[in-house]
This record gives sequence, structure tokens and C-alpha cells, in this order.
Amino acid sequence: MSDSVVAAAEQTAAGVTLFAQNSDRHADECQPFRQFSEANHPPGSMLRCSHIAIPQVAETYRVMGHSPWWAWGFEHGVNEHAVAIATQRVSSREAIEKQPGLIGIDLVRLGLERGRSAREALEIIAGLIEVHGQGGSTFQSDARGDHSAFLLADPTEAWRLETSNRRWAARRCELESVSNHYHIRSDWHFSSRDLADFARERGWWSRSGRLDVALAYGGDARMSPGSDARQQRARELLDQERGRHDRESFQSLLRDHLEDAAEHGDSLCAHREALEATTASLIAPLPAALRAPWPVWISFAAPCTGVFLPVYLSGAIPAELARGGEQPRDDSAWWAFKRLHDAASADYARALPRLRAGWAEFENELEQARRSAESMARGAIALGDRDRAAQDVTKFMDWAVESALQRAEVLLARLT
Repeated sequence: MSDSVVAAAEQTAAGVTLFAQNSDRHADECQPFRQFSEANHPPGSMLRCSHIAIPQVAETYRVMGHSPWWAWGFEHGVNEHAVAIATQRVSSREAIEKQPGLIGIDLVRLGLERGRSAREALEIIAGLIEVHGQGGSTFQSDARGDHSAFLLADPTEAWRLETSNRRWAARRCELESVSNHYHIRSDWHFSSRDLADFARERGWWSRSGRLDVALAYGGDARMSPGSDARQQRARELLDQERGRHDRESFQSLLRDHLEDAAEHGDSLCAHREALEATTASLIAPLPAALRAPWPVWISFAAPCTGVFLPVYLSGAIPAELARGGEQPRDDSAWWAFKRLHDAASADYARALPRLRAGWAEFENELEQARRSAESMARGAIALGDRDRAAQDVTKFMDWAVESALQRAEVLLARLT
């Protein structure tokens, strides 16, 4: 289960598109944060994704995102052109293909590596599923496959893309909350050529008029009560701050706990430890002007027990963010924040207020240091020294991660 939100520029206080996701996966499935540089590739190159190999393109862009430790792709991420993409699993009436193919996680990274805009990335993802299909495990310990949906955004527009094997539909959006069910009705803007014909052939759509994607392909499985509750809660929070959204409002949304959700089971910040839980979060302001360094904010494990850290594509992210595997390790940021979350899970009602208070001082210090580092980087860029600017934000990220991990150890000791 996962929840994504987007607010177009006209819906935000600073006039900058905001994009965010809570990635919900198995509670102990480590999701490091990885960065890959832009690259040129020789003709005929092949690319190994999670389950299959596909032809590589001539040029790929600089990207970063949260990646389940065993997978090739991203649950969510951004690229150097300020394109952001996240994926969700959806349940279709159509059975998933038996042969291996691409999975939603792969398609997020492929769209980011190859797309200069949200629309271009959408077309790339749609073309890839038409050619290669979808199939293969989307969890390291589970052989089943899933159909995929995506939220895509750039500084000027956002799109919702929903798929069923090799078929798909897309709708442009402005203020959107999406969860793990089909959302697109008959309001789609464009689709695969056989989307409606296939549904009619299967007897899923016999009405006149434009195809209702959610009704035809989702049917009775279109949504679960939990998915619907989370989507409606996110929409409520988006509407409350319409026209005023900023990073802080998006942080609050990702940390939201429905008061009547048993053990936070249907909340946006999920704590269903035996099933799935929020294991990584991202908030990406997508500025139209990319000259200055622009931060993306990331969190490990549940965002309510941790802290959002700024990271920059223009610098080199700290090694601790990219480390992590199936087993706990001391030099992994993900596992450090997972330990803190596990300690809090013994008594959330008692632990969460203490953790938020404990992080508050660090967050103030972090914000002051961020503004100083970005100011120095902008000064270096103004002098034509982009290497120095990259060094400035890299040095800041190293300090921020080291300081956050030290603070996490202090807070862990207070809980145990």
C-alpha cells in the first residue's frame, strides 16, 4: 500500500509544484536512498532491470530515489529535470501475465532516467509496458506480480497513469491524492488503443458512452476500505490547505494518523507491522528555475518517528543513505531509523510526542544550516564555479546525515 499526493504550483504558497509519497511495504524491507549519475550508453546496450533485460537508450539522466534493497528501480524519486514519479499497486480484473516483465518499481526509475518532463516520462512508461508487459514479484519474498499506477509531476503539470498489464489510461491532475485503487473514471485524456475494446471483449464494459476505467478494470476490486479511507483523508487535508500548501503541510500530511484507524491501520502514516508499514517517504518541491540548488526531502521508516532530511541531485549523497540490505547493519541510515521506530512502537501514544519534541531542536538547526549552505552554493554558481557549489551541498548533506544519526541514537536511548 502507498499514498501519493501532488499540488500544482497554483495550489501552493510559493507557486512551486509539490509532490510527495509514503511508500508502504513490508515493515522490515529496507529501502535505501540511491543516486545515479547521468550517462551515455553505446549502441546495442542492454539494461538488466529487476526481472528482465531491455534495450538501453543512448542517454540517461541523473536520478535519485528510494529503492527496496533487492530491486533495480525506485518506489519514488526525482531526476535532474525536476520530474518526480511514484508508483502504487492496483488490483485489476485482468490476471497479471505469468511471464516476467517490468514492475512498477522499474518503471519509475526508467521514466526518470529517460524523461525530461512528466508527459514525456508518462509516454515512456506507457510504451515500455506495451512492449515488455508487467510481471514478476514486486516483493522480495513474494512470487506474485502486480498491476501498477503512477503519479508523475514536473514544475508545470501532473499526471495520473493507471495500467492493467499492457493497457493504460492517463489523466491530467492539479490537486490529487491517490492510493491503491483505480481512480480514473471516464475523465481520462488519452489511453492505449485497445483499452476500451479489450474491456468490451471481456464483458467488463457494455454501456454506451466513454469507458469508465475504474468501473471496467477495477470492478468490485476497485478499492479496499482501507485504500479508500486513506485516499479520502489525503484529499481532505489537501483541500484544507488549498492554495497554501508548503513543505510543512506536506510533512504533516505524510505523518497523519486517522484517530479512528485501529492501530493506525488505515492512516496515511501506516504502522501495520505484521502486514505493511510506511518504510520510506519523499517530498519534492519542483521549481521551474533549476539554476540554484534545490532540495528534496526524504525520511526513512515511518516519518512520524523520524526526520525529513534535505538531499540534492547536484551533490553526492552520503554513503549511509544508500546502504542497507535484508539484514540490519550499523552503518545504514534506514536501519538506524527503523530501530528508533521499533522502540517507539511499544507505546506510540507515549513515544511520538517525545520524539517530535526531541527532533524539534535539530530541525531548527538543520534549517539554518541548509539556508547557509544553499546561499554559499548560489554564490559559487554566480561565479561560474558549479564544482564548488556541488561541494558545498555535499558537505552540508554529510553534516546533516551524521548529525541526524547521532540525534537518533540519543532519542533511542531515551525510549529504551
